[in-house]
Amino acid sequence: MSSSSLEPDYSVLARSPRRWLLATRPAFLALTLAGAGLGVAAAGPAAIVHWPLALCALALAVICHAAVNVINDVADHDNGGDAANQSRLYPFTGGSRFIQQKVLTRRQMAALAGLLFAAAIGGGLALAWRGGPWLLAIGLAGVTLGWGYSAPPLRLNSRGLGEAAVLACVALLPLGAQTLLAGRPDWHLLWLAAPLGLLAAALLYINQFPDREADILAGKRHWVARLPLAVAWRGYGLLAALAYLLLLLGPSVGGMPASAALGLLAAPLSVFAALSLRRHAAEPSCLRPAIVATIAAVNLLPCLLIAALLVG
Repeated sequence: MSSSSLEPDYSVLARSPRRWLLATRPAFLALTLAGAGLGVAAAGPAAIVHWPLALCALALAVICHAAVNVINDVADHDNGGDAANQSRLYPFTGGSRFIQQKVLTRRQMAALAGLLFAAAIGGGLALAWRGGPWLLAIGLAGVTLGWGYSAPPLRLNSRGLGEAAVLACVALLPLGAQTLLAGRPDWHLLWLAAPLGLLAAALLYINQFPDREADILAGKRHWVARLPLAVAWRGYGLLAALAYLLLLLGPSVGGMPASAALGLLAAPLSVFAALSLRRHAAEPSCLRPAIVATIAAVNLLPCLLIAALLVG
């Protein structure tokens, strides 16, 4: 089935109030919800005592991710990447295309991104009194990296720093939720959060293969664009292997419970995706199963780790 056959009827969306929600790409916010949930679980009894704060942490994380998705569409419109993209795999790569299909104007998308970022920042500042300076620093880092991933002047992904930005944002997400609820950061949590960040970076990495040619035309010099395809596929395996290695080392080195090994149950999905990418790196139309497996792995991992914390 071709990607174009899966595209929505944009003419219908242009008349629907739902377009404002759909512009945030809500289907892809589950990872953030699960990542923040990992931080809530790590807070232990404090999450039960302060359950309204836990809900606030989940909501603010999702709002910030939604803002990042929208500003990414604005940036890729401005650099011409989305308009030039003829090989994207809907709905996984190439953005929402709402600007290109006139569902929302560029000005409307930029205003939506600004509103969402303002809500995330305002809510974060309101909660910083409890988490203290560490929570404030984590929140500011997340917002800065989320904005700067695609938007000028940072344009981190265009400079080959996109994977690092995603790794940092996703790894800090559980730590921020835990800090809010417990009052101080538990740095050992990074042994569980970093593997999640690495798999999120791997998702970004594999998604760049279908968009590679358009990204090159747009001047986005991420590593999939810089490296020959015969070499670029190895980056995915490196990110995934490092994620599971950290899970293995976590109990002995990072002070994590032995039950954290439950996270390794996501590894077969990553192995399948890596092998599929090796075979089809030059055939982006064949990468749908690998991308689906990567999405499954990165959403399954935090659920497994939450279970590990609850039983450990």
